[in-house]
Amino acid sequence: QVHLVESGGGLVQPGGSLRLSCVASGLTLSGLAIGWFRQAPGEEREFVAVLTWSYEAYFGHSVKGRFTISRDNAKNTVYLQMNNLKPEDTGVYYCAADLGDRGSGWDKVYDYWGQGTQVTVSS
Repeated sequence: QVHLVESGGGLVQPGGSLRLSCVASGLTLSGLAIGWFRQAPGEEREFVAVLTWSYEAYFGHSVKGRFTISRDNAKNTVYLQMNNLKPEDTGVYYCAADLGDRGSGWDKVYDYWGQGTQVTVSS
């Protein structure tokens, strides 16, 4: 059974940093893409970043230059490093796996989803 488990969320002040982790079990990262999405209360789910198996990385417009995405194959884990956080970055962050390795920002192509981790940016 496939599981994606996010961790690393929390409360941080504006300008601060957090690193989110997405650990996969029941599947390996080989040949697939892992994406990060977020959802704020009352808002639609928003694309944040994706990393393909060939290390192509794409980011949502609002996080470009502040967030990076990386992968540790030995740990079957993908990380989202978030710097210079802003209050508008607040939301539940989800990781998702695309078995088609498309590097897409469209949530419908993703096959598996984690339960999410809360990120709150506030002073």
